[in-house]
Amino acid sequence: MLVLVGILLIFVHDYSKIKSYMEKKKIILTGDRPTGKLHIGHYVGSLRRRVELQNSGEFDKIFIFEADGQALTDNIENPEKVRQNVIEVALDYLACGINPELSTIFIQSQIPELCELTFYFMDLVTVSRLQRNPTVKTEIQMRNFETSIPVGFFTYPISQAADITAFKATTVPVGEDQEPMLEQAREIVRRFNYIYGETLVEPEILLPDNAACLRLPGTDGKAKMSKSLGNCIYLSDSADEVEKKVRSMYTDPNHLRVTDPGQVEGNTVFTYLDAFSRPEHFGRYLPDYADLDELKAHYRRGGLGDMKVKKFLAAVMQEELGPIRERRKEFEKDIPAVYEMLRKGCEVARAAAAETLSEVRKSMKLTYFDDEALIEEQVRRFRGE
Repeated sequence: MLVLVGILLIFVHDYSKIKSYMEKKKIILTGDRPTGKLHIGHYVGSLRRRVELQNSGEFDKIFIFEADGQALTDNIENPEKVRQNVIEVALDYLACGINPELSTIFIQSQIPELCELTFYFMDLVTVSRLQRNPTVKTEIQMRNFETSIPVGFFTYPISQAADITAFKATTVPVGEDQEPMLEQAREIVRRFNYIYGETLVEPEILLPDNAACLRLPGTDGKAKMSKSLGNCIYLSDSADEVEKKVRSMYTDPNHLRVTDPGQVEGNTVFTYLDAFSRPEHFGRYLPDYADLDELKAHYRRGGLGDMKVKKFLAAVMQEELGPIRERRKEFEKDIPAVYEMLRKGCEVARAAAAETLSEVRKSMKLTYFDDEALIEEQVRRFRGE
């Protein structure tokens, strides 16, 4: 009999866990630093996927934010740059298909609750742990911060953890370079919940499903597409600008003549084709080949010139970017409406963050004035009861 009761108790306990898991909402949190217009690296790495996820109907809430506060950590002397680019990024979001009716778009600095969460989370992370974060180390080297790291930049992973947990995000779609940042966020969640009780939601990473989209190289063949390196194709580039950048793209340096065998691996043009081309493109723009594998095979054995491949890539990219460019022009006609969309998004986001912060304060026992039990306890204590 006791065994049966024990089994029933275990079942009830597990059922409550299952029920709790089933009732947990699926929430996405993702965003970008507004330091410039968005480029195709952002598009294939996250934007295109965001639109697919938004339209899938699988998620209860989607929060997409502009991390202007984080952008200031290495642009503190140039706030106007960040300020001007907030609208540029918003236009790129809308042009790509982010729908304010389905996704909440907001600005990080307008949600002060994020600062308070960051403040509490700082006590859960050591300096040595931040120093070991591979993403932080790489970014520090890129910006030559080795000898003078701004504290705000150094604590970027903690701020990012606050962004994610404030909205109880279950899913964070990012590139593979952000995986160490997300792991640090998970560590913070686990430590907080261990100390203060189950309060925060532990997020999961969602990587691009196309391997070529994990990190799109710059047009010059360098590992990372970067505004500062000038090797980007922007979503807002004109058709002529896209054509010009594709024509000057890095290929196989040893493929000097058309008859020479060429290398596909590390060849930027083919990496971009991996990310952008689809089987139907060949019928429209390059009917001599059935698919990308056939095109690659011809290039590898020789007899296929770089310009022919680049011309095909340009046609593919114009088809992809053309509609985005045209939608952006339409949104540019009513800038006040775009700002109003952002304002409303900030209101929704702040309400959500405030709810989480209230729960965090309660878990940390930082509720002094609305805790009647605490006040009564202190009354009895000082009366000597």
